[in-house]
Amino acid sequence: MKLIALMILSAAMTFAADISGKWTFTVVLDAGGGSPTFEFKQAGEKLTGTYHGQVGDAPLNGTAKGNAVEFSFTSQAGTVKYTGTLEGEKKIAGKCEYGELGNGTFTGVKD
Repeated sequence: MKLIALMILSAAMTFAADISGKWTFTVVLDAGGGSPTFEFKQAGEKLTGTYHGQVGDAPLNGTAKGNAVEFSFTSQAGTVKYTGTLEGEKKIAGKCEYGELGNGTFTGVKD
């Protein structure tokens, strides 16, 4: 009985949320920060969508595996990469790299 309870708890802790939808991020970089929005579309582990922010609009691609999310896009600042962890179905946090603008952190909430 205890083993079954542990298996259920383990499965619940590694949820595979669908992050499809509109998100608002707060980004803090070495060179400043901003509040970009993202529109994600998730199909299985494949992630696509659009970035809207200070460096323009750009299509993005990435993966969402369990609670780990990674995606990138190309902008006037170069290649931008995000690596984060879902904290429930409507919150994400992690690190980002904005090419020549530097590295930083982000938090995001689903609208």
